[in-house]
Amino acid sequence: MDIPQFLDKLFSSTSYQDQIVYTKHLPKRDAQFKKLSEPILPPLQRALDQIGIHRLYTHQAESIDLIRSGKDIIVETGTASGKTLCYNIPVIESILENHSNCALYLFPTKALAQDQIRNIQKFVDADTKLKSIVTINSYDGDTPKENRPEIRRSVNILISNPDMINLAILPYHQNWSRFFQNLKYIIIDEMHTYHGPFGSHMANIIRRLSRISNHYSATPQFICCSATIANPIESAEAIINRPIQLVNQDGAPQGNQTFLIWNPPIVNSSENTRRNTSSEAQELVANLMESEIQTIAFTRTRTTAELICRYVRELLSFASPELTERIQAYRGGYLPEDRREIEQKLASGELLSVITTNALELGIDVGSLDACIIVGFPGTIASLWQQAGRVGRGSSTSLIILITNNLPIEQYLTQHPEYLFERMPEQTVVSPENPHILAEHLRCAAHELPLKKESDQKFFGKKMPLIVDYLYKKGNLKRSGLQYYVPKSNYPSRQINLRSVQNRSYVIKDIQTNVTLGTIDGTHIFSYAYPGAIYLHNSETYVIKELDFGSRIAIAELVNSDYYTQSVVTEHIDIIESRGEKKWIGGKIQTGKILVKSQATEYQKITFHSHEFIGRKRLNLPEQRMQTLGTWFVPNPDLPSFIEGKLHLSYSSGLEAIKNALESILPLYTMSEQQSCRGKVQPNDVGELAIFLLDAHPGGLGYAQTSYNQFDQMMLHISEIISNCSCDDGCPSCIHQMRVFPSNDKKPSKQTAIEILKLIFQST
Repeated sequence: MDIPQFLDKLFSSTSYQDQIVYTKHLPKRDAQFKKLSEPILPPLQRALDQIGIHRLYTHQAESIDLIRSGKDIIVETGTASGKTLCYNIPVIESILENHSNCALYLFPTKALAQDQIRNIQKFVDADTKLKSIVTINSYDGDTPKENRPEIRRSVNILISNPDMINLAILPYHQNWSRFFQNLKYIIIDEMHTYHGPFGSHMANIIRRLSRISNHYSATPQFICCSATIANPIESAEAIINRPIQLVNQDGAPQGNQTFLIWNPPIVNSSENTRRNTSSEAQELVANLMESEIQTIAFTRTRTTAELICRYVRELLSFASPELTERIQAYRGGYLPEDRREIEQKLASGELLSVITTNALELGIDVGSLDACIIVGFPGTIASLWQQAGRVGRGSSTSLIILITNNLPIEQYLTQHPEYLFERMPEQTVVSPENPHILAEHLRCAAHELPLKKESDQKFFGKKMPLIVDYLYKKGNLKRSGLQYYVPKSNYPSRQINLRSVQNRSYVIKDIQTNVTLGTIDGTHIFSYAYPGAIYLHNSETYVIKELDFGSRIAIAELVNSDYYTQSVVTEHIDIIESRGEKKWIGGKIQTGKILVKSQATEYQKITFHSHEFIGRKRLNLPEQRMQTLGTWFVPNPDLPSFIEGKLHLSYSSGLEAIKNALESILPLYTMSEQQSCRGKVQPNDVGELAIFLLDAHPGGLGYAQTSYNQFDQMMLHISEIISNCSCDDGCPSCIHQMRVFPSNDKKPSKQTAIEILKLIFQST
């Protein structure tokens, strides 16, 4: 069954309740071609002919011409637009001209690197001369030890990932001297993924890599590739620490696509609540599978991916039991071999559906998929189009369905769908000089080569001397004259977790088999793996029996649970110092350093299918403290008395409503994960009630500064969301948040929020 037939069947089914509120047909786009300024070398041309490429798209030709002229570039075009040729052609051309030349290809994950080596090898194997000259190898944790010396001696194109550069190449750079001496190109693919903690670590790895290259008298050229973001030049320059040139005129063709916005039906009109997105998704996925349409569904969380997979299997067990084994969940935390098996089954067609987190958002080749279900807006327009880009690689019509949650920004999208198609994707935020991250990488750099403040500041920035002094005083660096070093017996690179600001990962272990089920970042341990928590893995339920803080191990036991759990967290913010202040209509906005004190006090039990609250249990867990950065808004001092005295409304309840709405749209302005930025209403250091927007990472990663810079736009945005919502007293579509907080928190008031916003904007 093709997509148009499936849609006809869907519209005529009894379960369809007019959930589709918007339809957009994205027409086929023809290819645009361009000739190179100089012809390609004959062996390369033969290889291109062999794989069926006879002309280059405009962005490919422009990129190759710029690379040939020595420019560092970033290519920003759509998914499956042929970006790999932009760097494969000049890299291989360089090796043909000088057989000693080398290139380093960096992909954000080992899985993606493994996938790409097959494509590059296929290209090189298409011509006998290329095959005899160009040596390609991957170098990751799965590379056999006996193969590694030969790779170091002979490789031209080395395919790896940031983790391996950090752990196995830079600390042992002496073994790679031939490679570094001849290193001509560094390719950074999927550049848009390098933001937040991962991007800030990546920026420091590239600085270490540039420093080691410089040590071997090499100055490699950077070639970066990215999905569409708002600040590609700024982002790339923050990563590579050099000026860069942008190529973004996409010449690749695109097949017909049908894009639907699916708004679940209202189930409680008095509270304006809608049917759960997971319930809508499971029925859509089951219907697509029964129609033999290969589908990928993206979810925001690991738990949701596991739950939808479980529910779809239950639905299929009645109507189409033969399909129950053709669906699989996929997420971070699975073991590498399990993830690769799922990828291969999806690419071969053995699996009809995969329910995934953003772990499959990147360009891993999983074949030609036909339908994409996006369960809840993924937080950024950039991620939305990256996920949607996983389908429609063939000539037939593909289907994309965005199922909206009852959150303010998502209901806003149902009313203003043009926002998705007309607004520029978000800015990425990278903070190479986060003190926690920079300190870790300075220790690594000192282990690789002794640090010198004067000469190495050009690589690590103006904060470098201060942090070196701090590390020396703490005993984390040794000094000899003007040089700082780490003893060779120590390996600080092994202590870094590139996906978090501080390395505090926990391992989840099965109490019966001692098998590792997965890992979880320490900053989220009290949210997902506290004693009594239900932990979902491969659609099965485990209860966390014990949390060993010393060993960082959570012990889990397989159980048959009909409920899941959510922790309840109390939080307080202390202002350490203000680093900026500006007057704004209706008040003042400040930004600075803050201390966040939080504690999980209890967890709640909620049934799987009905999502009913069935109980709570107290927790006795230690308080967590974190220094970070924040932005806070203090309304004019006469506003509280007017709201309370004249209008007889709860001022704090109005601020709670505004905070909740701001929280919901923060990812659109900061390109952050939902948990990376959050809000809090409490008094500031002089007792004035304020709305705080805090960066949820130690030391901060730039999200607070972005909020500070764009606060006026954000307030205009949420004013429209709240005032245009059709509910009477506030609902999840405007001012209610989905996260669980203590019951004594002030209930948000829509009416008061509207009055506060009206008074603020009337003061202009």
